[in-house]
Amino acid sequence: MRTSEKPAVNTAGLSGPASRKLPVPPRERKPALAALAVLLILGGALATTLLVMRSGDRISAIRITEQVGAGQPFTEQAIEEVQIADTGIDYVSWSERQKVLDSFAAVTILPGTLFIDDMGVTASEELGPGKAKVGLALKPGQAPAGLVKGDRVQVVYVPGRSSQTESRVLAQSALVVTVGAPGRTGGSGQVTVIVDSSVSPEIVRYASSGEIAVAVLPGAR
Repeated sequence: MRTSEKPAVNTAGLSGPASRKLPVPPRERKPALAALAVLLILGGALATTLLVMRSGDRISAIRITEQVGAGQPFTEQAIEEVQIADTGIDYVSWSERQKVLDSFAAVTILPGTLFIDDMGVTASEELGPGKAKVGLALKPGQAPAGLVKGDRVQVVYVPGRSSQTESRVLAQSALVVTVGAPGRTGGSGQVTVIVDSSVSPEIVRYASSGEIAVAVLPGAR
C-alpha cells in the first residue's frame, strides 16, 4: 500500500525580508497646536454670538430723503426716522429732529444719508445778511433739463431780439433752493435762487420780462 507524500512547506520564506513589517514611528503629540485649534473655535463661536446679539440692538436715527444743498435749511419732507443697528457711530436720534429742522446743511447732502452732527450748522452763509431769494419763471430753453434743488447756476441776462444790448452774467454762482413743476408750455417752471442782494433788483426786473436764463455749473455744490 503506497502512502501519499505531502508537499514540503517552505517555512524559510515566512521569515524572509518581504514578510517583515516596517516599523511605524510613534505619533508625535502636539499639544500647542491642539490648544490653538480649540482657542480658534471658541473665538469664532464668541464672535458669532456677539454679532447676533449686537444685531438686535437697534437705535433711532434720521435719514435724509431728498437732496439738501449746502446752506439750505432742513425741512420735514427731507427727513425720516429709521431704525438701524447700533454700530457705535454717533448718529443724531429722531428725538432730536427739531434741532435738525432749525439748522442748515453744512455741505450738500444726498438722499439716503444718515444724519450726524457735523452735517448741520446753526447759521447759513447762503441766507445770511447781504443775500436775497429771487423767483424766476423760466420758459423753455431758459434752463437746462434736470435742474434740481442744490444746483449752482449762473443767472444770465438774455435780452430780447429787438434789444441792442448783449447778454451778461448777473450772478456767477447762485444756489437753487426750489424747483417747481414744469409749466404747461414745457418750461422749467418756478425756480428760486439765492443771490447777492446787490443784484437782486436787476434780476427781478429782467425776470419779469422773461429775459433771464440759468446755466448749471457742473460739480459746483
